[in-house]
Amino acid sequence: MSTRRPGFPARIDTAPPTAAPARPASAPTAPRAAAPAGVLGAAALRPQTASAASLKPARPAAPVAVSGLGMDSAAVRARMVQRLAAQGLGDEAVLAAMAQVERHRFVDSALVAQAYEDTSLPIGLGQTISKPSVVARMLALLREGRTEPLGRVLEIGTGCGYQAALLSRLSREVYSIERLRGLYERAQANLRPFRLPNVHLLLGDGMLGYPKGAPYAAIIAAAGGEALPQAWIDQLAVGGRLVAPLVTPAGGQALVVVERQRDGIHQRVLEAVHFVPLKSGVA
Repeated sequence: MSTRRPGFPARIDTAPPTAAPARPASAPTAPRAAAPAGVLGAAALRPQTASAASLKPARPAAPVAVSGLGMDSAAVRARMVQRLAAQGLGDEAVLAAMAQVERHRFVDSALVAQAYEDTSLPIGLGQTISKPSVVARMLALLREGRTEPLGRVLEIGTGCGYQAALLSRLSREVYSIERLRGLYERAQANLRPFRLPNVHLLLGDGMLGYPKGAPYAAIIAAAGGEALPQAWIDQLAVGGRLVAPLVTPAGGQALVVVERQRDGIHQRVLEAVHFVPLKSGVA
């Protein structure tokens, strides 16, 4: 398999002409498992009862006082992590990533005081940064039963770039797709100071995935639709795991974990969640 990947920031071929997409030097040649027939949708839901990579910014700085927080940002972040652990999150790698990545750097200055509260916050264009507890839960599900860093990960919905920064510490390579140009550019600006060599940002239609980077050890989505796009299933490696919100037959949303095994596709439906709708196209 070729090890050459698109550089930072990568572009996706489905972007509008003004995005000036760059082509990777070569496409991966890993064997692909046969794609399952059909699309996993709401009608298929069957509810059930219910050492991280140490990549850091090139010039790490000592924690600084954040206006509005009333104390050192590292201390506030530590309290957030303690709350997550108290709520039952036991994945040490996820907890370490949450402790290291400064969430306040990914929200508007007017919302900095709320950055480490367990709440979603607006990031513009009708989108939000998810609650820390929800982000941590989804990352833990991706890593469930694993001790080593994940391999290549596909993120659908870059948003402000916060989850991509966390994924950079939990996986060897991250491809993150955003359909809204304004958020794509914001994520670029937010992530640039961290100089994360294993994160590739893509402007394009996330419903199509990114076949040039497939197969993926993990896929995670930050938007929910009535069905999981077949492209995501096709691009998931054997042994890989997909975590995404999905509309249920009752009209709400639930977290769904899909695993691709040699004998087929297996899925679990977990707790109720609330994410923005999954949409196609680039805007």
